[in-house]
Amino acid sequence: MKKTKIFKYQQFRILSLTILLAMLYFWSKSNEAFLSGSLWGIKTSVWFILAVLSPVVHQFYVLVCWRYELYYRSLSELFGKKAFSIYKAGFSVLILSRLITIIILAVSNAETINVSSAVSYTLSVILFIPAFYLFLSVHKYFGADRAFGYDHFYPEKSGNTPFVKKGIFKYTSNGMYVFGFLILWIPAILLKSQAALSVALFNHVYIWVHYYFTELPDMKEIYGKKYNNN
Repeated sequence: MKKTKIFKYQQFRILSLTILLAMLYFWSKSNEAFLSGSLWGIKTSVWFILAVLSPVVHQFYVLVCWRYELYYRSLSELFGKKAFSIYKAGFSVLILSRLITIIILAVSNAETINVSSAVSYTLSVILFIPAFYLFLSVHKYFGADRAFGYDHFYPEKSGNTPFVKKGIFKYTSNGMYVFGFLILWIPAILLKSQAALSVALFNHVYIWVHYYFTELPDMKEIYGKKYNNN
């Protein structure tokens, strides 16, 4: 039964990922400018692949850590009290890699979108405001540990924790994915990069795949009826 729960809905994640990767492939073939440019002697096509792999690896890492810890306490048995800290370290490296690879890709593929600098600056500021408010709200009301997935490591403590309804969370129960991932769009828009823009979109869509097929079922397992009424 636990084995089934660990891989529950993951066939839909794989299907969704396949569709998204196929769309990226055909988009990359849409025009010559899409993968034009290079950085440090490395072609944009290589940076593009790395930028796409980053969220795939990150979300697979989270899936494995969350599910095996939630149902088997595997990380806790392996690392003891340091389990959550070790998981957070890996998570931090991988989440930062999503932003770093997009920035590098945007630099490599800069000026492939024909818009004025005034438009790109304005759009970047518009996107930055809710993203910044999200990070402030997480710091003040939500807590970094909860954002990392603390409840998967300590479900017995988290099951009775009230849901946050302050800051940006007054307007949406999932501010992380609605607003947090806007930060990934900014390098692409500032540097006017087609390839980076496509990867930012991929990141934002793929995190919702993670939500519906991994996080949402887990939340129902941890919080029960309380989550359904949130």
